[in-house]
Amino acid sequence: MGYQEVLQAAKQRMERLTKPPSSLGHLEEVAVRLAAIQGRLKPELGPGAVVVAAADHGVVVEGVSAYPQEVTYQMVLNFLRGGAAINQLAQAADCRVYVLDVGVKGELPDHPQLLRRKVRPGTGNLARERAMSLDEAERALLAGQEAARLAITQGATVLAAGDMGIGNTTAAAALTAALLDLPSDAVVGRGTGIGEEGLRRKREAVARALSRLRPGMEPLAVAAEVGGLELLAIAGMYLEGYRQGLPLVLDGFPVSAGALLAYRLEPRLKDYLFAGHRSREPGHRYILEALGLRPLLDLDLALGEGTGAVLAMPLLRASARILHMATFAEAGVSDRT
Repeated sequence: MGYQEVLQAAKQRMERLTKPPSSLGHLEEVAVRLAAIQGRLKPELGPGAVVVAAADHGVVVEGVSAYPQEVTYQMVLNFLRGGAAINQLAQAADCRVYVLDVGVKGELPDHPQLLRRKVRPGTGNLARERAMSLDEAERALLAGQEAARLAITQGATVLAAGDMGIGNTTAAAALTAALLDLPSDAVVGRGTGIGEEGLRRKREAVARALSRLRPGMEPLAVAAEVGGLELLAIAGMYLEGYRQGLPLVLDGFPVSAGALLAYRLEPRLKDYLFAGHRSREPGHRYILEALGLRPLLDLDLALGEGTGAVLAMPLLRASARILHMATFAEAGVSDRT
């Protein structure tokens, strides 16, 4: 049976389980979608994987971030040493962490969790020039696909992306505004905690980037003009995860911007997406609305790294188990009259 057929069969089974109708709320919708993705009425989720895509951004020279650019490199080292939030949360959620260097400035040390696929050491300044060439965008997309294949080959049954890149909420805002035809003011937030002057500069940078776009540009060309290398890699991860039939969990704003690009490249991917949480970044809400997704968590998170997605993985596993419940007939329990 195909996706829609299994979805309908799972909904029918859900109605016969030993519980009042809809008593498990949104988790019931998650459960039947997982069944449809896996093509079986009793879905099972095992280990997860989060691929943290890392890259630098030339736009930081515009004063759009509260942190200096070298923090990208330093935080990648922290990921590899196991000292970051994503490492701790992933350990609690039965999720393996991978790190993908697709554009970090500086050479990183060898590490078994590091996939080296540097396209270039950071993007151009999107406020004043094209972020990357179309060829570089395609290479970043392919790097993400390769990272997803590696994670799946090594046992991942549910896949999430994470992000690391000082300045990347600026790129995410520009990409989101471009793909959803929104003004810069609607999608630009405070990111790492910038003040009013930094927010003004960030809005101006995004507005300048959007002014270079031409009507009718293809999504990949738009991403090359205003996006980030890690955002392209994230899109590639989700495209590959969809092709291999895995549930795909979104994190916050930059990751969701990458997923939005993946959706524009492959609309059928939307059926495989789950929103891990709702970020406090304003642009995130527009992406979730465009994808028709309801967040599993709403905890005022704004860290990134894949943390919100990983926190949602135990909920996905719990949702999958719902369809393993007995029906009224199987349990010999009287149904409603």
